[in-house]
Amino acid sequence: LLRNDTVSDNHWLMVRTRGRASNRDGIGAKVRVVCGGRSQVREVSAGSSYLSHNSLELLFGLGMHRMVDTLEVRWPGGTVDRIEALEGDCAITVVEGQGLEVAP
Repeated sequence: LLRNDTVSDNHWLMVRTRGRASNRDGIGAKVRVVCGGRSQVREVSAGSSYLSHNSLELLFGLGMHRMVDTLEVRWPGGTVDRIEALEGDCAITVVEGQGLEVAP
């Protein structure tokens, strides 16, 4: 068991993709987060080597910034979803062609 009790003032954003026209898990989607004048890009991938599996959730460190200026998802089918001004310190799901998924 590994337990992290580190206290930090840094912020984060967890992004999950849900494809509609592309594949269901959004594998191959490129997610770009712009925050505080810097950008980070990650790609959703299922595996990287023989008998491996990666998390389908992408974690972005925001440092001292509480807000994400822009989140952009480029889907494998070519469409792009763009979301402005997101709160950090949460997990979100972006649905292809619909933007943020609204929880019932």
